[in-house]
Amino acid sequence: MTKLEKSSLVEEEQVPTMDNTTGTDIASPKPNKKRVKDGGADAKNGEEEEECDVEAWDTLSKSFKQVQSVLDRNRDLIQQVNANHQSKIPDNLVKNVSLIREINGNISKVMSIYSDLSVNFSNIVQERRRVKNGGESNLENNSNES
Repeated sequence: MTKLEKSSLVEEEQVPTMDNTTGTDIASPKPNKKRVKDGGADAKNGEEEEECDVEAWDTLSKSFKQVQSVLDRNRDLIQQVNANHQSKIPDNLVKNVSLIREINGNISKVMSIYSDLSVNFSNIVQERRRVKNGGESNLENNSNES
């Protein structure tokens, strides 16, 4: 776990692997490196790298990937709705009703994912503060009870 000060800079190095507009691979996937550069008094040569909270990063990453997947699906659905509308074929216009319902459902999914992300991230932050202040981790308590 890393203590983040106001002067700390969190950097994440990530190489894009896919062009979102064309869906083609850009480069081979490389693992994300998460570190904190702290310019504080304890730093060596003005910079000290430390590992960040992996659980928090994983929670963010997982949620954003889920959201992106749903948004990509909505983009495809909207394109289909537009094509159906432009065709003005009665059967295609009828299909748009179910497509639009799916789009609305997907919007609700995105809202739910962001809501869950907020709760999970808040819980992680509260847990870290509790441990930092000398309290026991709820995670440790739960594992000891098993």
